[in-house]
Amino acid sequence: MRKLLVALLALALMVTLCAGAIAENLEPITLTVFRGDPGDQPAEDNKIYKLIEEKFGVTFEFEFLAGDLDETLGLKIANEDYPDLFDGGNSADLIIQNGALRNLLDFINPEDTPRLWAHIEPQKARLIEQDEEGNDVLYIIPNYGLADGEQIANYVSGPAFFIQKQVLAWDNYPQIHTLNEYFDLIERFIAANPTDENGAPYIGFDILCEDWRHFCLINPVQHLMGRPNDGEVLIDVSTDDFKTETFIDKPYAKGYYKKLNEEFHKGLISKDTFVMNYDQYIAQLSSGTVLGMFDQYWDFSGTAEAALRTAGMDKNTYVALGLVYDPEYVDGKEIEEHYLNGSLPNVRRGFGISVNCDDEKAKRIVDMWEEMLSDEWQLIFNWGIEGEDYYVDENGRLNMTEEQYKNTQDNTWKLHNKANAFFESSPKKQGWIMDGQFEGNAWEVGNQPEIVLGQMVDYDKDFLSHYGYSKWADFVNPPIELAPYGEAWQIDYSPVDIEHTDFLAVQDQRLPEIIMADESEFDAKWDAFVEEIAPSASVFESFMQDAVLKEAQKVLGNE
Repeated sequence: MRKLLVALLALALMVTLCAGAIAENLEPITLTVFRGDPGDQPAEDNKIYKLIEEKFGVTFEFEFLAGDLDETLGLKIANEDYPDLFDGGNSADLIIQNGALRNLLDFINPEDTPRLWAHIEPQKARLIEQDEEGNDVLYIIPNYGLADGEQIANYVSGPAFFIQKQVLAWDNYPQIHTLNEYFDLIERFIAANPTDENGAPYIGFDILCEDWRHFCLINPVQHLMGRPNDGEVLIDVSTDDFKTETFIDKPYAKGYYKKLNEEFHKGLISKDTFVMNYDQYIAQLSSGTVLGMFDQYWDFSGTAEAALRTAGMDKNTYVALGLVYDPEYVDGKEIEEHYLNGSLPNVRRGFGISVNCDDEKAKRIVDMWEEMLSDEWQLIFNWGIEGEDYYVDENGRLNMTEEQYKNTQDNTWKLHNKANAFFESSPKKQGWIMDGQFEGNAWEVGNQPEIVLGQMVDYDKDFLSHYGYSKWADFVNPPIELAPYGEAWQIDYSPVDIEHTDFLAVQDQRLPEIIMADESEFDAKWDAFVEEIAPSASVFESFMQDAVLKEAQKVLGNE
């Protein structure tokens, strides 16, 4: 009887959606879409895109990033080759500063778009800016970070030092908190297990350096110093002026790259890591031979981690560790780990509507987003179709069978059954469902308490039990309070774009050289690097100090 009821409810939803499309009699349109990340084209029979077409009369032509992001955006800007929906990825400021996006406040207001307005209103001070004429502007509604309710921290979605679970299991599940403990464990594991069961040699530590993902090379220092992600600066939140400094050229940074230099000469880091592109890096992680790396979980979870899951290589999947410097690196100081930050809107990340999209089509997009912020559509995007992709138990809890959950980890299945290429960059609800029929459930499948532990594979359940943990975020400290300025990587660097570009270019070129240098040459090469980067670092540091303080004052003044 339960199965029949679920099937009838699913059918009723489909009929309602289809009837809506017929009733509205919308003229069919196709939206061109650019995503500032690599991706795969959805399948032609994708059921969610079919629902969107039936309800809104909208189909999509997706273009995914292939090659260098800044070069790709530069060509689009030069040719004014703008899609209707434009996601500039981590270089969204380029398309904003070059006038490629429309002001969404021309279409969004409390009366006409109440859901969208309620979505952004709590973070207006961070999201709405002023143009050169002093007008309020909003070019992008954040694709992530506008969450409802108490912050959910079940896993580390952002930066961390990652290590394969089998390495921790091999050493009887130790607590690893410092840089030296981490590399000591990897060294010992490889000494005892130089190859996997197929004879492939293990790689101790990978470093991705390509394009904007060079954060894998640059950012670890700030985290080892006990701070969450502020991009390329270290900020002392205990000071009234939020003392801000570039960290890559400071004495405390030297210790990290000295450690990498030592590990390189021990053979734990391969020369290939500094020339790998993203696809090669993901392929290497997907093989199960890379024991550790610094990265952000979202950067590989849907690709390498999903591939390992699909292949049944659960012991080769990763745990996020919040490492800090050993006291010897920082004059005997004990550093407290803070990798998880307070809930943060992903400012200037997500879809904007380009100036090449006319008024009528732009309004269709905004109206579609407005409707898609309804509970019904958010459940479709996050959970799928009830009875087919998930079920509701007798207590009103959203849940999945083992097979349904496995589907969500399968990349091929997702191309047929999820609308990620569109939804990932669109406005969305996150956090807890605050009211209605499913109040108290989580919007995102991966945050639902029943899913977090209940749908784990047996290997993971057993692994966590050895630590006495119930979720992966238990390996790091709870989130700290978000600083008033947010996270400094979101600040627009364009006023010092030349110096910032030079600052990054020196790091990208010199740091791999320093890591691979003969150990006898390390100190001299480090000193030369600090001298070379000093001019651009000085300008960038001064700019960021002023910008961080300004952002903090703007938010504090609106509280």
